[in-house]
Amino acid sequence: MSDENNSRQVVVFTLDGDQYALPIQQIQEIIRYTAPRSIASADPSVRGVLSLRGRIIPVYDLAARLSATTEITVDSQIIIIDTGSETVGVIVDGVDEVLTIDDSQVEDAPGADSTVIEAIAKVDDRLVVLLNPTSVFDSFVGEAA
Repeated sequence: MSDENNSRQVVVFTLDGDQYALPIQQIQEIIRYTAPRSIASADPSVRGVLSLRGRIIPVYDLAARLSATTEITVDSQIIIIDTGSETVGVIVDGVDEVLTIDDSQVEDAPGADSTVIEAIAKVDDRLVVLLNPTSVFDSFVGEAA
């Protein structure tokens, strides 16, 4: 019998005390926080750029996009993400784990901005916000252009 319960692997990270997740297949790597070089930008979520293996990568403050706040600490990290059209970095408080989430654990996020939040996953006694990987990062890329 085939597996009727679909599942997905996500990388769970913390921002402002809350847990968020992105599909693992869009994440290229996770690096220790390094202050990006500042650049002039009309988008307040642009924190600057990093040079990573010879490529210039824009770095964004994901907390600002999610109406959260974040403070750079020794645990802060940058997740390097392939948006489909560009590679970007986003600052997070810390990366927690890789999880496999079954569709049975996922529910709609009532009242949430569906361009940013895809759904909420109930994992044991906690809630993990599943970000909409296409639109949350397309809006970064669109505003930075």
